Amino acid sequence: MAELSPTELRAGTVIFLNNAPCLVLKYEHNKMGRGGATVRVKLKNLKNQAIFEFTFRGNEKAEEAEVERKKAIYLYKEEDGFIFMDNESFEQFSIPSEVIGEQAKWLKEGVEVTVINFQNQPIAISLPIKMDFKVIETEPGIKGNTVANIYKNAKIETGAVISVPLFVKAGDIIRVNTEEGIYVERVKA
Repeated sequence: MAELSPTELRAGTVIFLNNAPCLVLKYEHNKMGRGGATVRVKLKNLKNQAIFEFTFRGNEKAEEAEVERKKAIYLYKEEDGFIFMDNESFEQFSIPSEVIGEQAKWLKEGVEVTVINFQNQPIAISLPIKMDFKVIETEPGIKGNTVANIYKNAKIETGAVISVPLFVKAGDIIRVNTEEGIYVERVKA
C-alpha cells in the first residue's frame, strides 16, 4: 500500500484511517498565513458507513487502501439491496442498501457506475458526476415572479426531490450534479 500526501487525496480515493478503509467524499485544501497548510477531508468509513471529517496537517501521510474498481450497470432494486451486472463477465451481483446509502436516490435502470471492491467485497459505488433525469412532478411557476434565483421543488423519476428554477415543468429532462444533489441545467430534447 502506498503512502499519499494529503494534497494527493481526491474525492473517490480510498485510504486507511483508524484501521478501517475510508472513502474520501470531499476534499478542501487550506493554506494558513504563517502556519502550514491543512487538508480537510470528509470521509465515509466503509466498515460501519459512518461519515466524519478529518484534518491532515503539514507533512502527515495517508495510507492508500488497495481497492479494485470495475464498471457495472444498475439493473433493479430488491428488498435488501441493489442488483448490478458486471460489464465484462455479465455476472449479476447484489450490493446491500447500507453500502449504497444516499446514492440510491440517483440510481436509475441502465446507469453505468464504478463499483469499488475492498477484499473482494463491494464497499462503495461511484456514480457519474452529472446525470439526466425526467421531472415527474413540480409546482407550476407563478406568473410574473421573475426575480432571479427563485427555486421550487421538483420530483424526478427516481423519487428524489431537488430544487429547480421556476421555468422547469413536469416532463422536462434536467441534468443534476449527483455529488451535491443540485440542478445544473435543463437538457434540450
